[in-house]
Amino acid sequence: MPGFFFPQHNMTELNEKGDCKLAEGKIHKKKKKAFGADLKNYLRCMIPRIESGIKTSNSRNVMLSAEEVIQWSQSLEKLLASQSGQGVFWEFLKSEFSEENIEFWLACEDYKKTRSDHLHGKAERIYEEFVQSDAIKQINIDYQMREATAKRAKDPTHSSFDEAQKTVYILMERDSYPRFLKSKAYLNLLNQLQTSTSK
Repeated sequence: MPGFFFPQHNMTELNEKGDCKLAEGKIHKKKKKAFGADLKNYLRCMIPRIESGIKTSNSRNVMLSAEEVIQWSQSLEKLLASQSGQGVFWEFLKSEFSEENIEFWLACEDYKKTRSDHLHGKAERIYEEFVQSDAIKQINIDYQMREATAKRAKDPTHSSFDEAQKTVYILMERDSYPRFLKSKAYLNLLNQLQTSTSK
């Protein structure tokens, strides 16, 4: 199964750790996993690296700096542009039982990069996972947008989910993102990084 929504950069580093079954943005095909399970497995591998990156500045780990974490507070766009930021924000949304929002947004980002001959299969998966009225991880969009997105998914183009993705982005930006910036998870991480930098 293709890696759904993970940026290509830094993915090869994860493969250095034997227990992380990720390489070059793809998940090894041991068995088919649910859409969300891929992200959970990725985060299980990534979060310890973030933590160890805080402790060991001279290691080969992906480093997470206080400057980067401060940039997350400038805009949701900057937060989502960071691979580590996506992971931390996903954990926060999970704590609020709304992780389907970032999972859908990331799935749409991946979908836009999909080869044309693979669009139909991915569009169907995204629709079934997030859009249809009885979807497991149903996103919060109105009936009209749900119907319009369903039509676009049947005859997919690279922009089939753009409108729904924009709606979910605005929802996160106005609702979850401000709470994230005030959350203990974010403030503790920032404080920990600033403390380790000043030592």
